[in-house]
Formats: sequence, structure tokens, C-alpha cells
Amino acid sequence: MSRINHQTQSGGTAPLRRESVSPAASRIDSPLSDLPALGASSAPSPDQLHFTVRYALPEYVSFMWQHAGYLIRRRRIGRLASWWMLSKSTSAAAMHFVAQGRARHLYDFTIDEHGIVRASGTGVTLVPWADVSAIRTYTRGFMLVLKRGTLPIPYRCLSSAQAGAMQAFAATVKAARR
Repeated sequence: MSRINHQTQSGGTAPLRRESVSPAASRIDSPLSDLPALGASSAPSPDQLHFTVRYALPEYVSFMWQHAGYLIRRRRIGRLASWWMLSKSTSAAAMHFVAQGRARHLYDFTIDEHGIVRASGTGVTLVPWADVSAIRTYTRGFMLVLKRGTLPIPYRCLSSAQAGAMQAFAATVKAARR
């Protein structure tokens, strides 16, 4: 392992040290160029949604069961094989939910015309609308289908006005995909 030294004020050398920065402030999963332009005021615009989500295992399993069911039905592989694949994929999703500790994290969402920003104690994820393939509606909420993965948004975290705005975003995404 190489060691980087720099000159101290007294003329000697010492190992190079970094300033301590909190991990939440230093990790970004997308390039900074995708960040929406921030104006002088930080007040949310009327078409900007801001809410927090703490997922629960039963809720997450319900989302995954319904979404996997939708994907598997499209394959038309038969009832028994469909049920087997649905059970396997949903149980695998539940195990990943527990292993990743998703129930311990509080996710802060901001959704506007530029895209989706999801922040938590582990980092910030920026998703431009170009990466959103569809917004599906399930019994427990909205499922944002991304190019790489999904993002469930429970109804319990949205006001009726925010749910209406999500419906408008879903219509816009659907129209853009045609």
C-alpha cells in the first residue's frame, strides 16, 4: 500500500489526512449534472412533492407480490409455474429487504418535473424522468418502474393532493412512452 506524505509547517512529513465528512453528505449515486437547478428560495413549488417513507415488511412484500405477479402473468407460463415463480421472487425480495435493513431507514423523497430525489442516511439517489419506464398503481400505492429496479411509494405517505399529482406524473410518463 502506498503512503502519501505531505510537508507539515515544521518542515517534516506526515501522512495526508482527509477532513471528516459525514457519509450521507459525500455519497451520490448519480452524476451531479442531473441535479435540478435550485433557486434562491427553497420553498417547494406547487407541482413538487415532498414526503418521507419508512417501509414495513408486509407492505413491501405486498408491492413485490403484485409487481412480480404482473411481470409473470405477461409470460403466460401456466398457473402452477406462475405461482412457483411468484413465491420464489417475492420471498427473495423479502429476504433482501431484511438483509439490507430497509425498515431501519427513513427515506426522504422529492419528486418534481426534473425527476426523483431519494435521500436517506446512506446516501442520495437521483432518478431523472428518462429513467422511469412506468408508474404502476397497486393496492398499497404507486410503483415507479425504473430502467434498473423499482421504487414503491405507499399511499399512506401521500396526501390526497400528492396522490393526484402522482397520477398526473403517471399520465405524463405513459404519454411520453407512446
